[in-house]
Amino acid sequence: MAAIVTHPDPVVESDRADLDRLVEFRAGWYGCLTRWPDTLFEVGDALLCAPWRVPSLPYLSVEPSCRRGWGSVYAALADGGVDAEQARDLLAGHLPHDWWPVFAVDVTAWPRPDAACSPRRGMCRVPDPGGDSRGRSVPGWAYQWVCQLSAERDSWTAPADVTRIDPDEAANEVAAVQMRALAARLAEHRPEAVAWFCLDAGYCPITATLAVAYDPQHPARVIVRIRRDRVFYHDPPPPPAHTGGRPRRHGDRFACKDPSTWPAPTHELSTTDDRYGQIHVQAWTGLHPRPGSKRRWARGTVTGKAAPIVRGAVVRLTIEHPEPGTPQTLWLWTAGPDTLDLDQIWRAYLRRFAIEHTNRFIKQHLAWTTPAIRTPEQADRWSWLIAADYTQLRLAKPLVADHRLPWEKTLTPTTLTPARVQRGFRSLTADLDTPARPPKPSRPGPGRPPGSRNQHPTTRHKTIKKGRKHRRR
Repeated sequence: MAAIVTHPDPVVESDRADLDRLVEFRAGWYGCLTRWPDTLFEVGDALLCAPWRVPSLPYLSVEPSCRRGWGSVYAALADGGVDAEQARDLLAGHLPHDWWPVFAVDVTAWPRPDAACSPRRGMCRVPDPGGDSRGRSVPGWAYQWVCQLSAERDSWTAPADVTRIDPDEAANEVAAVQMRALAARLAEHRPEAVAWFCLDAGYCPITATLAVAYDPQHPARVIVRIRRDRVFYHDPPPPPAHTGGRPRRHGDRFACKDPSTWPAPTHELSTTDDRYGQIHVQAWTGLHPRPGSKRRWARGTVTGKAAPIVRGAVVRLTIEHPEPGTPQTLWLWTAGPDTLDLDQIWRAYLRRFAIEHTNRFIKQHLAWTTPAIRTPEQADRWSWLIAADYTQLRLAKPLVADHRLPWEKTLTPTTLTPARVQRGFRSLTADLDTPARPPKPSRPGPGRPPGSRNQHPTTRHKTIKKGRKHRRR
């Protein structure tokens, strides 16, 4: 009978510096664990070495790298602790320096529709099995990931931050805090680099610009996809001399869907790509939107003065062969302290979709949404563990061999995918010393007496739904 899985020689001649960097990260991750550090660290190793997709948490205790029992796995997630700020510093310090400083910001859902005992659940958007492109809303927890992107066309990213969005919070405000903090951390490790943040159409471009591009200490560039029916305005011409009254704030109108309002572009680029075909980019600088009356930056809501004029550039991107599900024409808003580079702007935004591969991988292979966790604090600890495990896979990429199935193509060390690296991570554990301490011998407790019942039933929590508040007459 033919073998199902082929196992190449696990011994790989690798650079010692790569192994030292992985060992340094593992030691730093162990230092981020404040409570139950040994169990949480071994659970992460067991998740990396599992040869199958983990159906539930007790299966991790079967792995040799997890020397604790299955009860300790639940106890570590229930009572463990992770220093989030120290974990963010650790991830920022191990970001790849040979990648460009471009980061993708995206929200992905952890569906919990049947968890009535789980608090702080909101309505999250998930894909629709029926094929509806708009998706559907289910109760769950929403997490916002910030990942660094590489210029290569692969499925790798480098997670830099993960934050749960509370139903009472807005994704735009949470993203603003994440981007400002990451820009400050990036300035410590790479002072010469200017951070770029790519956001999808669900984010407000003005909020992102005010939070990052106008930051006096660590300014960064934002690239946000906008709707094709947005309207912007040029600066008004100077008023004539000796004229009274309030000066105009908005000049000529620029409507994205009305070509008659487009002046000659200030920047233009035409190039050919092997994957996307003919690329045509047009940019109009010096534009600004008109803030709505219900926005937080409207008149009197922040400073008591008029709404600020937020200037930036509107970019029109035309792709000959776009990705499936992507329109042929994209409209982008960008603003930043550096010069406008159209060639890097369109490449950076199209590389933003690599974060979708990361979201799918951590859900299917790293079992991010598999555990039936009750509280959101436990979900936060598990999310940080997943971010640390994915970073270890990226650091172990040049150290492992290709463990492929008979029907899969052979990959080179530079083209290994995260799933292939996870298969070979088990062979690397012999060269990695775990900082976790061995378990102490103990005997199991007596448990609940037979026939007894729980006198304190678990509290049920309703799903928090946010909607438009109608004013009573």
